[in-house]
Amino acid sequence: MWILGSSAGQSAQVAGALGLPFAANYHVSPASVLEAVEAYREAFRPGVLDRPHVLVSADAVVAPDDETARELASPYGLWVRSIRSGQGAPPFPSPAEAAAHAWTDEERELVADRIDTQFVGAPETVAEKLRILRDATGADELLVTTITHDHADRVRSYELLAKEWGAA
Repeated sequence: MWILGSSAGQSAQVAGALGLPFAANYHVSPASVLEAVEAYREAFRPGVLDRPHVLVSADAVVAPDDETARELASPYGLWVRSIRSGQGAPPFPSPAEAAAHAWTDEERELVADRIDTQFVGAPETVAEKLRILRDATGADELLVTTITHDHADRVRSYELLAKEWGAA
């Protein structure tokens, strides 16, 4: 059993107090991941586990080069905007649909944290950024999610990252 949390609040504290593994939601709440992991470790008492075990989630889009990855990831902000504005999660837009959207300053501000903390690029670029996240959080595991309009691009992203990560 894992407890998933995005802040230093009750989820992190309960996971620690019960000696359970904790999954810190970087991909949903990037600004609070360090505090969440710290709160979990401070609250940790042996229970199910003898020592703390942290998984950190991240969104990543990997392509053969940075430019292609940026294009594949371009709809992400539009998708997040829909969720955060209360409209729910629509089917993931295409890059063309994302390019056609006229952004307001308020919309850009609404999704900036998620856009700025998504890992996008060539395999070596993304793998290095994920290593930095792992090291900064002391994560035992990373959970990488990839969302793209085309399923084949998503599969390719995982393949490229796995090959690069395994080579390191």
